[in-house]
Order: sequence, then structure tokens, then C-alpha cells
Amino acid sequence: MRDQPPCSQPPGSPPPEDVLEIVATEQFAPLAHPLRQRLLFALGHRPATASQLAAHLDARKGNVAHHLKVLREAGLVHIAETRQVRGGTEQYYRRTARQMVVAEPQAAGTAAMLAAVAQELDLSPAEPLLTLRHLRLSPAKARELGEALAQLVDGVDGVDGVDEAEEEPEGQPVHGVLVALYQQASPASPTW
Repeated sequence: MRDQPPCSQPPGSPPPEDVLEIVATEQFAPLAHPLRQRLLFALGHRPATASQLAAHLDARKGNVAHHLKVLREAGLVHIAETRQVRGGTEQYYRRTARQMVVAEPQAAGTAAMLAAVAQELDLSPAEPLLTLRHLRLSPAKARELGEALAQLVDGVDGVDGVDEAEEEPEGQPVHGVLVALYQQASPASPTW
């Protein structure tokens, strides 16, 4: 018996959003685990089953299924489609939104995201670019730089970035882009 073609989105499954703002406290804890971050990375381009994700991330299927459940309960992933197969029903998961923005980042979630990125960098077959630079900027210049970085990452037309419509076709390597702009905390008394 061959697999049947995918069904449409299941009833009750939210339609994909362009941007999801993470504001609810029950969404922060699920973001505070590196495997969940990697699952969100992996689900950014197309739906996948727990088995496919486990193979892609070199993780145990049961572990992946547990973390998908946590992400689903937090509203960060949903079942995009189902397929009837010999053994039952396969569920294909997808991120709830193309882009997720954390309104007020918390240390645990940020640490998990950076740990997940560190794992991705470690597994990268190509030499990654990783640079930290500190700049002295006025509030206006910092805001201008932040807007330019957001446009670059979001692929806004007219910006020298990669518009989502201009992405290479399926089969090309997926690249991660991590952008952070933050103001350093001032020391209690300057040491220099």
C-alpha cells in the first residue's frame, strides 16, 4: 500500500502567520531548551515528521516527539498536515510562524537559543562566520542600525539581503543568520 498524498491542514490548526510575537510566559520555558530551538530551526522551511526530525538532528525519536508536544502546547508549532500510511497516521509539524520575535527576551531562552546555534555551528560542514564587535553609537544610530539589520534578516525588498522570494530552490544548503544588537550594561564605576 502506498502512502496517500497529504491532507489539507487539519481542522482547528491555526493558519501560519508571518510573524509571531512571543509574549506569554508559558511560551518562554519551551524556548529554554536547545533541542527545541533546533526543532524550530529545522521546521522553518518545510513540515516534517518526528521521525524525519530525529534523523535530521541525530536525536532519539521519543525525545523529539516529547519536545514537539511541548512546542505545540505553547503554540509554537502545529500539525500542518497528516498522511495515512500503513501503520497509521503520520503528523507533519510546522512552525506556527515564519518568524518568531521574543518581545522581552529572558536569560534562559536566550541561553538555549545560543546553545542551539553553537550546536549548529559545530555541525556546519562549511566554515561559519562568527564575529562579535562592540560599537559606540548614539541612540539614534543604534535604532538606525537595528532597523537595517532587521530589514536584512527579514528580506525586505530594496535591501541588499536575500528576499524570501529570491531564495535558492529546494536542495540548496540552508544557512542560519543570527543577529543581535544590544546595549551593554554600564558598569557601576567605569574601570577605563
